[in-house]
Order: sequence, then structure tokens, then C-alpha cells
Amino acid sequence: MASSGNFCTLNPLGAQGGGAPDIGTLSNGNLSVSLTDTAFGTIGVTSGKWYWEYRMVSSGTSGSAIGWANELVNSEPELGYNSPSSPSGAQIVYAYLTENPMQIISDAPKGSSSGGNLSANAISQNDIIGVAADFDNDKWYFSINGSFTDMLSGQNPSNGSNPTCSASGGGGVVTIARTAGLTWFPAIGNWAAPTRDYTVNFGQDSTFGGAISAGGNADGNGFGDFLYSVPTGFLALSSSNLPISDDIDPAQTDDDYPAKNFNTVLYSGNASTNAITGLGLKPDLIWIKGRNDSTDNRLVDSTRGVGVALRSNADGGDVSEGNGVTAFGTDGFTLGSETGYNGSSINFVSWCWKANGGVTSSNSSGDITSTVQANTKGGFSIMTYTGTGSNATIGHSLSAKPDFILIKRRSSSQTWGVYHSALGATKYLALNSNAAAGTATAFWNDTEPTTSVISLGTEGRVNQNSGTYVAYAWHSVSGFSRFGSFQGNADNDGPFVYTGFRPRMLWIKEVDNADDWVVYDTARDTFNRGSSRVLRYENATAEFDGSTRAIDMLSNGFKIRTSNNTINQSSTFVYGCFGDVPFRYNQTF
Repeated sequence: MASSGNFCTLNPLGAQGGGAPDIGTLSNGNLSVSLTDTAFGTIGVTSGKWYWEYRMVSSGTSGSAIGWANELVNSEPELGYNSPSSPSGAQIVYAYLTENPMQIISDAPKGSSSGGNLSANAISQNDIIGVAADFDNDKWYFSINGSFTDMLSGQNPSNGSNPTCSASGGGGVVTIARTAGLTWFPAIGNWAAPTRDYTVNFGQDSTFGGAISAGGNADGNGFGDFLYSVPTGFLALSSSNLPISDDIDPAQTDDDYPAKNFNTVLYSGNASTNAITGLGLKPDLIWIKGRNDSTDNRLVDSTRGVGVALRSNADGGDVSEGNGVTAFGTDGFTLGSETGYNGSSINFVSWCWKANGGVTSSNSSGDITSTVQANTKGGFSIMTYTGTGSNATIGHSLSAKPDFILIKRRSSSQTWGVYHSALGATKYLALNSNAAAGTATAFWNDTEPTTSVISLGTEGRVNQNSGTYVAYAWHSVSGFSRFGSFQGNADNDGPFVYTGFRPRMLWIKEVDNADDWVVYDTARDTFNRGSSRVLRYENATAEFDGSTRAIDMLSNGFKIRTSNNTINQSSTFVYGCFGDVPFRYNQTF
């Protein structure tokens, strides 16, 4: 039988969103907890059908809550006292198990009008609650001691009937206006002092720590050991069940797994010809930065060709640098003697992406015909086009809506225009500035990108009449790349951000206030704990290394380990990251 991989546990790193975590004491392999406030699971999901079980251990059961919370929920208050309006999009779906009658709550604090009462009585000590969630159809179900109908008459997750809570408003007792695209985590809470004891089972132990006899029930893939039968079509929260794009799945491709779509390489300059190899891919976008010298961030791509560069920390257009990148190789690239690429005694880092091997095509999907080379498997596209000065669209040739777009006018000086899906089409950032996010219709015409085109307004930074432009666009790919947001908590025990893979490179940018574009990677900092070697997109300064910007790079995401305001104040941050090992294959023993 195939390995089930790593099952979800309760997360000792605590916070998903803002708020300093106050979990309590974890034990039993992080499946049991003497809970103070709120605890989250280590696996997050955006789609699919999932099942897990929960056992009430304490005799004093008042204040117990169980359910799901998305990544924006503040972990500091108890589960029932999270505000959905701060930040916008924070949502929770949970049951107050000890209310009589039992109460289901969503989107708002305990006792609000969004709650609904069930016919079931409050649970008692040692009762087992089953939690089933269908994120494809936005339906949530709860069972008591194996019976979904005892919790709510007619409830049946196997055929989708009468959920206790849904986004459609049909059948259940509560409606939730779910925000698409967010990640959801198993969550348990305790809102009434003192701490109380709970044990969960995500499929690894139906005895709940040896307290009861095993159930021996697996999910449809043969994974897990549950006390009660798993509803048809629902799966255990196990890494082997996690979705991963077929295009980049290492079990299905030798050519397009994550390290073949993006990689980072370090090298030392020699002020002469320098062949950089060992990258593992033929790059189409090469982003180079000197680590121990104040050299500009240089971007060279195979569409514009060798010897032509842009700088992320400057507003200038194309610069001719014939002794910069002189060739794109099958396993790296070749450099000339230009100091900013290959200066003597300078250590460099290069972040590299694969597009289409330099082979471009014409895309007429938009109002403006663009020249494109796209890597649909890795979710990356390079576009060049000529602006019109009028609202228009350009085709990107990707298979999904872009999440992150960089646009630079090549023909003359102008600030970079940056789109991020967590900010939406009404806001923009500037890559060569640490400024907070701005609001302007003229950038993206108040229109979100689609699966075929990017919308442009009349702003000269993205669409000046007769101006020539290059655009780089990425979308999230399950198991490889992710673009999202998180809430800082201004605490040295900062947020944990789930990505679904181990980040190879990560950037973070605050959007509410002016702060740096902070860049990490595991080539420069090889230890998981306390990565702190920072470079900046908007600045030419050398690498900074200090604990004041420390983060952990983990098998399933990253954890902020500092209260430094550049990456963790009480504010909103956006991020982007690219991975090397999908969590599905990142086994932990």
C-alpha cells in the first residue's frame, strides 16, 4: 500500500493570521492539547473534501468549539471571538458543541445573528465529533459519535444533502459568504476558562492516544485510521492526499518538476568570461544581485535578448550591457566582465525562471497584440507589447489567471507597475519603491486579469501611447508556487504562513505602510531555522544578515520569528514564493 505520508497535527507554531498564539500545552505527538485559546492544524486546503475527528476529554466541557478557520483569522482571541472584519476576509465555520441546543456559527463572533441552533443536545465528555468539509461546494457537516443525522436530520455528506452550514444557503442552519481562494485549516477553540483537554485524529490514531478501541476505518484512498466510517468521497488530511499540479508532480514528470521551473544559483565574479552552470534548467528570466556589494538588481530575459537589462531598483528603461549576460545555456548562463553581473571578488545570487526557451509567439487575445513566451506548467509568462494610452487588454498565454504581474516601460524612464491578486485590480505597488500600496483605476482599469488577458488602464507606467513594455506574470501552481497575504502580529512569535511546499525563494512586502521588498532564499541561507540573509528588490544595498529579520523555512510554509516592522507589524503583507519540494513528498520522520 502506498505511504500515507504525513498526517495533519495541531500546529505548535500557532498563528495562521495575526495575533500572538496562545495554544496551551501540546502532547501525544501534537494530537492532544490542554487548550487555552485556539489551535489550528498543520495542513491547509483550498478545495476538495476532507474529514477528521475530535474527542472531548475534559469533564468540564463548557466553551468548546470545533470547525475550520481560514488563514486570515486572528489566532489571539478564542475561536468564537474572532472578528471577520479585521482583517477583511477572515472567516470561521464552527460549532459551539456545549451550547444546549448546540450552535453553529460562521463569519462572526459567538452569539451573533449568523448563528443557528441544531436539534442535537450539547455533547458530553468522551463524545467523538466528526468534521467533514466539502470545499468544492462550500458545504460543512458535523457528526456525533458516528451519526450525522443525530447532529442534524437528513444530513448526509456522502450525497451532499442538508449540510449544517453552506455558502448556498440551502439545507443547513447557517449560510456563510465564503471568500474563494483562501486556505482553510482545522481549528478548535476554548472560550471559557480554564484550559480544557482535547484530542484530535486526522487519520493517524483512532484510539485517541490509547483511550478507546481502534476503529480501523480508512478513506477512499486507503489512508487513515478513523473511529467511524469516512463519508464517501472525503479524505484524510494527509500529505499524500494533498492536490498537486500534474504538470509539476515529480511522480509524473522528469522535465517540469519544481526545480526545473525555478532555481537559485550562487557564484563568485571573476571580471572575465564566467560560465555559470548547475542551475538544472535553461533560464528565460535571469535576476542577478550582488550580495556583498551595492550593485543593482538586474533582470535579463530571453525575449528581449542578451545584453539588454532592466533594474528592479530603478525606473530607467532598457539598458544595453553587452558584457552582462552573453548567453542563455541549457544548464545556466554565461557572463561577460560587467561589474554588476560578474565583478571581481563580488558574490552573486541569481534567481532564474523557465519560460519557453526563448521561443516567442504572437498573442491576439487582447486589444493589443502581445509577443509572448509562456510556461503553462510552471505558471510563468513573459510578454512584450506597445501601449495605446487607452484602456486595453493584452494576452498572457497562461492557463490560469495571473496572481502576480510586473510591468516595466522599456522605452523611457518610469516606475514599475505591480499587480498582486491579494490586493486586487484597484491597487498597485511599485517594484522600485518601498511605498505602500496605492489606489488607482488607471493601472488595471478596475478589472481583474482573466485566464486569457490582463487589463490595462491609461496609466503611463503600464500603457503609454507608443511606449514599449515588458511584463512578467505568474500564477500559483499547487505544490510549486504561491502568492498570498498574511496579517502581522508585531510579535517575535509571528504568523505561520502555509504554502503547501518548502519555499526555495520568498519575498515579502508590507502594503499598508512604506517598507522594503524583503527577499530570502535557501541557497544563501541553508538552515531551516532563523533564515535572515536579506536582499531587497527596491534597493541596491548589499545583503543584510541579522536576527531582526529572521524567519523559518519549513516543509509546508514559513514562520515569522521577529517583530521587525518590515515583515511583521500589525499590518497586511503580501508575499510570493517558489518551492523545491512539494509538501506531498516532503516526508518527516
